[in-house]
Amino acid sequence: MKKSLSAVMCAAAALSLGGCAGPMNMGAPEAKTVATGAAGGAAAQGANAQLEHCPKSLGTVTIVEDANQPWFAQFSNEYHIQSTIPLLRIIVQQSNCFVIVERGKAFNNMQGERELMARGDLRKTSNLGKGQMVAADYTVTPSVTISAQGTQGAGALLGGLLGSVGSVVGGSMKSNEASTMLLLTDNRSGIQLAAAEGSARNWDYGMVAGLFGGGAFGAGGGFSKTPQGKVLAAAFMDSYNQLVKAVREYKAQSVEGGLGNGGRLKTN
Repeated sequence: MKKSLSAVMCAAAALSLGGCAGPMNMGAPEAKTVATGAAGGAAAQGANAQLEHCPKSLGTVTIVEDANQPWFAQFSNEYHIQSTIPLLRIIVQQSNCFVIVERGKAFNNMQGERELMARGDLRKTSNLGKGQMVAADYTVTPSVTISAQGTQGAGALLGGLLGSVGSVVGGSMKSNEASTMLLLTDNRSGIQLAAAEGSARNWDYGMVAGLFGGGAFGAGGGFSKTPQGKVLAAAFMDSYNQLVKAVREYKAQSVEGGLGNGGRLKTN
């Protein structure tokens, strides 16, 4: 009885003041992106079943963002996501297709530890001397091609087909869309080895709000809204899956006369 009364009071407070929080649900499926679970070495826990997997790794890789690109500012300002790198790193490690080496912010801490070792501040058994770090065979560069939230598509078509009722239902259907790119570069030669595009879309259905109109229901809009960051995460996983499929069938490009020797398109 006390629990029921508490729930009623909380609901009333939420409607009037918006200031009552329910119990915390750790691991809630609704809060997850497609990049679920964890990775430890070659072992993956709770990985998305749609993620491509390799029985053997193809080499070491580092992931580098270009923070000067326009999409990066939108990614941070509108969706409050600071970087694509953590998302991509868990995807890559869970797939076991590449081994990730650190070249990001943590690299500065790694260098700091080595400076302490060089000054003699660390134990001699710490083994942080030269020749311990692993080279990155490849570099992955992510980018966002298209990111659009709340666009109309099928909703407009539905309204046209079904008349006034369809207009009410279809008018409140909006899609969240994203298209992303991943480039894979060989660090020794600088040659681009692979490029892959990925995409994702989901629909926000506000038909209940539209049918009831006005009031508490109408003010709420869609009832299954998905943050755009989740759609972007799905697009990046799709990009990575396409990249893995491409490198599985990899065939080196060749130029008559050798790479970097002037090419075959001669000038007068």
